[in-house]
Amino acid sequence: METMYQWDVLEASAQQPAHINTNSALAEYCERWAQLPMIAIDTEFQRVDTFYPIPGLIQVADDTQCYLIDPLEISDFSPLVALFRDPCVLKVIHAGSEDLELFNHSFDVIPRPLFDTQLAAAFVGWGFTMGLQRLVEHALSVHLGKGETNSDWLKRPLSPQQERYAALDVAYLPAICLMLKSKLERLGRTEWFAEETEMVLGNVVDTDPEGHEYYRRFSQAWGLPDHKIAALRDVTRWREQEARRRDIPRNRILRNQSLLSLVQVWPKNKSDLARVDEIKQRAIREDSETILAFIANAQHSAESEPVKPIQRPLPIIWNKRLKKLKAIGRETAARLEMAPEVVLRKKDLDNLIRSRNPQGEYQLPSELSGWRKSVVGDALLNQLAQFEKSGS
Repeated sequence: METMYQWDVLEASAQQPAHINTNSALAEYCERWAQLPMIAIDTEFQRVDTFYPIPGLIQVADDTQCYLIDPLEISDFSPLVALFRDPCVLKVIHAGSEDLELFNHSFDVIPRPLFDTQLAAAFVGWGFTMGLQRLVEHALSVHLGKGETNSDWLKRPLSPQQERYAALDVAYLPAICLMLKSKLERLGRTEWFAEETEMVLGNVVDTDPEGHEYYRRFSQAWGLPDHKIAALRDVTRWREQEARRRDIPRNRILRNQSLLSLVQVWPKNKSDLARVDEIKQRAIREDSETILAFIANAQHSAESEPVKPIQRPLPIIWNKRLKKLKAIGRETAARLEMAPEVVLRKKDLDNLIRSRNPQGEYQLPSELSGWRKSVVGDALLNQLAQFEKSGS
């Protein structure tokens, strides 16, 4: 495997990438790729006026060539889906959250096993959330231009510049993957990375497609009475479902600020609705009756379907305590030569603090219970126990 995937060979092939635009060609190449230990993948898509991404191109690099798969021409993606599910072929990607979302929605598949070079770079101390340009320069001393970042990937024909740009997005990934795998092994972090990858893959699946829990993201609303939180919940849930049904961005229906303003203004008619911050005339014209009905029905909604609490800000005593807990994360990260954001994430620390029971005991959330437990979790628990003991 070490003698394959030479980045300079793939870089040269990106000047004239191979085109795959028929079902038979895709099936043929997928059969070949299934014999390899690894391929690199990427996508180009449009998502300006839609809720879901529209695939414009799928890029693949194998051991000798870069390929451009045209999703506007191909109708049968079952060979690619089978390849993505093949446990013997490692799929290499960079910063792949949006690509994984596209694969999951468009083809009902999440590529496994997966190796995200951005994530791996954070585990070996190269940098946190490294863009592809910076990663390629750091690993291979190759400078990549931004090129066709804002291209229209649904327009045909694609220009030679677009094709080269897209192909280069996968050309360097196999070689960088091999470098990162070797460094992870030397540092003894292969299992850490594998565990984190599974967590990332688990987050791709949308666990709340109906938007039932979306309202709880609005931390500013934590002190509102139940009927106003019920209205926020009901309108937010409706917006989520409508955005998906109409396939338009959420803010084309109502902006987040409009949702918060809605429960403050508490409109009773269209004139009142027009006073809501940043509300669009289209929403007033097309959706006012629906929105106003949610407001009018809020009290009944709160009684028939009790709201779940929105987390309130931590008490002021935690301001000083948080500094000490974050310092543990920073010191651990410095010792490991890793980014602090990887070792201890803000949301995980917040979940840990909120796990306190009436006896003053804390429980590590799942995100801090794996490899992070011995690395930083136990130290955080010890510090929390000291806070409880000293009362400060």
